[in-house]
Amino acid sequence: MGNSNIAFALGLAQKAGKLASGDVAVRIAVKSGKAKLLLVAADAAPNSKKDMYYLAEIAGIPVLEVLNRDELGAAIGKARRTAIAVTDRNFVNMINKK
Repeated sequence: MGNSNIAFALGLAQKAGKLASGDVAVRIAVKSGKAKLLLVAADAAPNSKKDMYYLAEIAGIPVLEVLNRDELGAAIGKARRTAIAVTDRNFVNMINKK
């Protein structure tokens, strides 16, 4: 999937209220079982990546490394983001299709 397509899908998901972004919100979404997919910035710090992959593994959800922190944040109209949790299966399918 092209980066612009991912950014577009994330923008739609944000407007629909189907994302969790920011460290605390992502952790809550993953631990509560609401997250269906975890997107991690390609330029995230190694420890942050390791932490997010570990959380996702425990929760049994897939992880995609896409975009960089600035692009992830811009896609959802916010400041830079290290990780975003997608909480809706339809948006996960949209992201995976491309």
